[in-house]
Formats: sequence, C-alpha cells, structure tokens
Amino acid sequence: MLRYRLLGKTGLRVSEICLGTMSFGDSWGFGANESDSHRVLDAYAEAGGNFLDTANKYHGGQTEEIVGRWLAGRRDRTVLATKYTLSMDPTDPNASGNHRKNLVRSVEASLGRLGTDYIDLLWVHAWDDYTHYAETLRALDDLVRSGKILYVGVSDAPAWVVSASNVLAELRGLTPFVGLQIEYSLLQRAPERDLLPMADHFELSVLAWGPLGAGVLTGKYTRAGVQNDSLRKQGNEQRGRTSELSLTIARAVDAVADELGCTSTQAALAWVRAQGYGFIPIVGARKVEQVVDSLGAAEVRLSAEQLARLDEVSRIELGFPHDFLATSYVRGLVRGETRTRLDGRAARS
Repeated sequence: MLRYRLLGKTGLRVSEICLGTMSFGDSWGFGANESDSHRVLDAYAEAGGNFLDTANKYHGGQTEEIVGRWLAGRRDRTVLATKYTLSMDPTDPNASGNHRKNLVRSVEASLGRLGTDYIDLLWVHAWDDYTHYAETLRALDDLVRSGKILYVGVSDAPAWVVSASNVLAELRGLTPFVGLQIEYSLLQRAPERDLLPMADHFELSVLAWGPLGAGVLTGKYTRAGVQNDSLRKQGNEQRGRTSELSLTIARAVDAVADELGCTSTQAALAWVRAQGYGFIPIVGARKVEQVVDSLGAAEVRLSAEQLARLDEVSRIELGFPHDFLATSYVRGLVRGETRTRLDGRAARS
C-alpha cells in the first residue's frame, strides 16, 4: 500500500506516487478510453493512491471529464490537481496565458468538467512571459480566498520566476506556491542547476513528470529481445532520447533493477523518490498492469552504492557559477583559512 507525504509546507497528505492522467482520452489520436481509464484509476485507488494530476488542456478537456465521472462518490477522498495556462481556443488571444481572465474562465470550465466545486491544487501549467507574475499570484490568491482552489503550484517555469513569486507572496500575505512540477529523471537532470536548490530553499514538493524518460528507462530499448530498428526510430523521434548516452544510462538502470529483482521502471522511479522527501514521481498508464508496475516502485530501496552508480553515469555539469564556486581555490577565498575547522551545514559543504 502507498504511504503519504505532506505537500510542501502544508498539512495536506498526498500519495508518495502521483497518478498522471494525460493518457486518459482519445481525442488526440492516442490514449485510453473511458472504461480503461477508470480501471487504471480503480487500481491506483485500491493501492492507497489519492493524488491525481490532470489538466484542462489534456485531450481538449476530455480527460477532465473522464476523471470527473470517476470522482463521483470519491471526491472528498481524492486530492485533485489540475492546470491552466495553455490555449483552449487558438483563435482567441485571451484563451491562453496566466492572466486573470484566462485563469477565471479556465477554473470555471474545469470545475464543470470535473463535476466538483473546488480544486485541491491548481498548477500554473507553464510560464507566460506576457503576464507579470504579480498579476498571476494575486489572481490565484483571490481564487483561494473564494474557496474554488485550496493550494497553488507552478510547472515548467524558470527558477527566478518561482522564487520572485514566493518572496512577493510572503511580503504581501498572498498564497505561495507549495509545489513545483518539472521534467526530472535520470535522463533529465538539468533542474539540479537552479530549480531544485530553489525548491529546497522554499520547501516546495517536487512533482517529477517524465520520470521514465518517455519510456527509455523502462528497458523498452535496452532489454534483450525488445530492441529493434523500429523502436529505435520511434525513440529518435522523441527528442533524441535514444542517444548512446541515454541508452548507457538505461542499461545502468536495467543492471540495478536486476540486482534488486524489480523492473527497470521501478528502479528508475525509485531513483526519483530517493532524491528526498519532497520528490514525488508522476506516473501515467493506459493499462492496469502499467500502473501496478509503477506503484511497485514504492517498495524499492536503492543502496548507497547503486545510487552512486546511477549518479555517476547520468551526472551533468552544473556550469557557471556552480562549478566555479565549488573549486577549492574559490572556496578558500570565500571561506578563508579556517574553512577546514568549520562545521558547516551538510547541504552547503
């Protein structure tokens, strides 16, 4: 059974693995039909899952409708997260973005599709550089005060935007962001440069989308008997994820999984979870067996040696100023000659 963690600095209890719903619906030409989607939701709930992540944009609103019908009779036991920002009508200039008008109309439409009168967590889906973050933050706070949303989070935004927003929220007594949703996996560690240190500072939960690297970390391309030219071509179409480096990382995941007697999917998700208390992978599934496999990651524990191996094979260069400030010479200049006798914070060693 899944355990629960507190979301950010709140007292809200959410499952240690979140169920993403982008694969629910078929209006985009792929995905699960409603009955299959409901079976996946049932399997997740039976395992103790209570944290659903959806968005108004998914399948043009069809996903929210599918989730909404499943929620009947289960609403108050479910932590429901949805999103707004992305265009719902490309012919209307105000049907997208993070301004107040799009926020209000998006939330009202989502409430209708979801069949509820409140949203537990509303994500700003992506940074809109046409809308000042102060407008977005104040508009979100108004909806929190109205009771239509309870908490707010931010997805796919620069670290400085999130940081500035939460500082402004503290100064003005507005509702702060409590979670950060980003792409994060052994194939995508760029957030370690600035986003993750920022999230740690503000005690934001980190919801990791794409934790399996679009399937590369499941063994799909690396396990004996499954790698072939058509799969490789398919992978190359997914932003070059099947580069030789990516496949090397995937093979390292396979090796760790074999040592633990678990699937590659479970090992890759366990790595995300092992990054800290606030890290929650978002898993998607079109079939029950897929969600059952992913939820098995909750029982997988990677050893220090296995974590070190996975870190070594997937490590990225942090770049300036991080690498510069980490050099012994610069640390000596910053900290002085007594640095070797100073017991500093472990995270800042």
